[in-house]
Amino acid sequence: MNDALAPATTENPLFRLNLIHDFELRCAGEPVRMSPSSQRLVGFVALHDRPVRRVKVSATLWTDSLEDRASASLRSALWRVPAPRGESVLGASSTHVWLSARVWVDLHDAIARARRLLSSAPADLSELNVARELAFFGGDVLSGWYEDWLVLERERFHTLRLQVLDKFCDQLCAHGRYGEALQLGQAAVGAEPLRESAHRLIIRAHLGEGNVAAAMQQYRWYERMLSDELGTVPSRAMLALAGSLNGR
Repeated sequence: MNDALAPATTENPLFRLNLIHDFELRCAGEPVRMSPSSQRLVGFVALHDRPVRRVKVSATLWTDSLEDRASASLRSALWRVPAPRGESVLGASSTHVWLSARVWVDLHDAIARARRLLSSAPADLSELNVARELAFFGGDVLSGWYEDWLVLERERFHTLRLQVLDKFCDQLCAHGRYGEALQLGQAAVGAEPLRESAHRLIIRAHLGEGNVAAAMQQYRWYERMLSDELGTVPSRAMLALAGSLNGR
């Protein structure tokens, strides 16, 4: 199997932590109930790929508290994190907090996978599973959360996943798999409605299926949205594509 398309694995994971779309923690397949404060703590630590200083965790999560009170809140939050089967998802010392090595995190795998895909030659599409790619790249990080500390990480992954969706969509179109290309292109447009590259790929996929009217409808929708939102017109590449639509 092509390495870029191989399913990601973590050695001997007891926990599976989902941060894409929404927060979910499972232990040996069973959901783990957690309070919102515990979810915030685990989610924040899980965004880092190395131990985080306690002072940074407490200052970030309890911004309205004095240092001593914030440290006390962190101690309390650590104590309340569930430990099913006697195993906690977090480890802590007097100076740092970290994620257990037995936790598989979907975001970590998605980022590693995206970097492999974007740096490699075209993937072996015979192994492509669109449903799996949408599970990895069909949503943003903790999309229902409104935390200042999430903004940068969410934007980084947002940009990365759109690049992956564009690449797969382009390759699927080139191989005549237009229905699957549409699914990925529509996911990209849903995430970034003004992303022209995704609209162009959707139009290509419609044309590949022989649906000229659908392609024209997609173009007109994008053209109108661009005018209403930004007061501008499509790029030359999009206008050239529209010219080919008129020719058809």
